[in-house]
Amino acid sequence: MLLSKVLGVIVIARNGDRYNYYQDPLSYAGSNTETTALGEVESHGLGSLLRSTYFDSHSPSYIEGIRSDLVDNNEVKVRVKAGTEGTVVFDSAIALLQGLFPPSPANKIVLANETTVVAPLGGYQYVPVETVEPGNDRSLESWTDCPAFSAHAKAFYNSEDFKKKAQEAQPFFKGVRDYVFGRPTTLENAWNIYDFINSELTHNKTYAHRLPPTFIEQARHWANYHESGVFSDADINNVGNIAGRTILHTILSSLERISFNGDPLQFMLIETTYQPFISLFSQTGVAKEHPEFAGIPEYASAIAIELRRGSPPDVRDFVRLRFKNGTADSFHDVHVFGHHSDIPLTEFIYRAENAAITSNQQWKQACSARGVKGVVSTMTTTTTEFVFTNQTAFTAAFALVGLFALFTAARLVKRARETARRVRLEGEEVSEVVVNYGSIPRPAWNQGQNLPVPVVTAEKRRLI
Repeated sequence: MLLSKVLGVIVIARNGDRYNYYQDPLSYAGSNTETTALGEVESHGLGSLLRSTYFDSHSPSYIEGIRSDLVDNNEVKVRVKAGTEGTVVFDSAIALLQGLFPPSPANKIVLANETTVVAPLGGYQYVPVETVEPGNDRSLESWTDCPAFSAHAKAFYNSEDFKKKAQEAQPFFKGVRDYVFGRPTTLENAWNIYDFINSELTHNKTYAHRLPPTFIEQARHWANYHESGVFSDADINNVGNIAGRTILHTILSSLERISFNGDPLQFMLIETTYQPFISLFSQTGVAKEHPEFAGIPEYASAIAIELRRGSPPDVRDFVRLRFKNGTADSFHDVHVFGHHSDIPLTEFIYRAENAAITSNQQWKQACSARGVKGVVSTMTTTTTEFVFTNQTAFTAAFALVGLFALFTAARLVKRARETARRVRLEGEEVSEVVVNYGSIPRPAWNQGQNLPVPVVTAEKRRLI
């Protein structure tokens, strides 16, 4: 069947290059980091490619009827993760949008006195961006502050397969010790080892000249194994897939909006980090068909979920997934749920909707999050027993009323604070100022950039 009519697209994009980013191997609480000019160029390039693919009327994947000269904010929606990594994802989203909707002299207005005013920077287009903070909305960072997810990671580390892999990895972790400056060289810490080496190899010329051959490839291999085990699960509904389960709600609701003729939405951008890529490929069976996609996607990678309308006689709506792994790759089709072609929208929704987490209450239940910071407590307050002395009845009654008033005031204050901290999914948000995005301090060994690199002797190189 020829499926040439694109109704709309949902793009899930990973942030561009940044500096080293530490994540706790168990809780996945992270430290702050910063984007780089390279990362902005990577994201801008992705935006330009998306424009030529979906907003150019001469492209075979052109979104039918979408406005391409200037952005129509009714047709385009952007959601951006604002989590423990700081502003990195936001910066990448802005750079991507600059490529997707470049400055245009058509972005102008004619005033009543017939003066023409073009927007700054040659017609810069300002696209509204919705930031998604985990303190307010768990849909784009659902794995932090999640006890069940931490238990899942711990169980993975205690598995026989992990212990076997840890033994196999010992030669690498022993050899790399002199190049990670005090970082724990264990398989549990594989993500942090790889991310540090990759960052230094990109930004530190001295380090790049002295790092032994194959070390970056080995570090990535073990990080891929580590992250795939942590952010995937055998069952589509299990907590290991929680990064995919919460983003599924946005995907499914957006597909339904695009398919509805009365809704103007045609393009959705979700700018995020790498974790949902791993979970979504696990949940939909892509990783099984393409094991090379089971690990960490490159910077500025993207999944394009296209909604296409079939040609007669089958005019149903179909879903096509396309994946681009980093800046050096191009988009190519990947098939989900065992299909070898596009999947009907109705089947895609049927297969995925039960796994989708649609509210913070469901997230709380999936995480067994009773008592987790930032979530409304479900614990009941115990009452205090009062013992009366030989005071007069009037004095006792007066004291009781006073205590009751204080108790009620304390309860109201507590409830107000809990309400202010309560997290919400899309559509339930509140306005909230986020100071540090929930980041944790960097470990002492992770404070500086461009650290000194040890000199490797010929004898030590042979041992490596």
